[in-house]
Amino acid sequence: MSSKQHVYYVYILSSRSGTLYTGITNSLYRRTLQHKSKETPGFTSKYDVNRLVYYEVFRDVRVAIRREKEIKGWSRKKKIALIEGMNPKWQDLAEGWGEEMPPPTVVPEGST
Repeated sequence: MSSKQHVYYVYILSSRSGTLYTGITNSLYRRTLQHKSKETPGFTSKYDVNRLVYYEVFRDVRVAIRREKEIKGWSRKKKIALIEGMNPKWQDLAEGWGEEMPPPTVVPEGST
């Protein structure tokens, strides 16, 4: 048996217009960047749903799958309450992920 700990994420993405998508992944970083780059054709690409507004972390994939199904079955109103409990301003929690870092500013010797 592997000693590596697995982690799973249930997440909610939103478009700027408020369209919601709930998903599950074992790499929130990778999956979010896939949504942002429209790498996979489908709902999120079609409706520009690419802003990470909520997530939960699980160690057991079965629990994560149950939670994803539970949230998907909720009303929009209940999903919004969940999001606003963690992220009241609906900020993109993945803003800046995957962007290139600007080149470092080199401070000339003796100027500090």
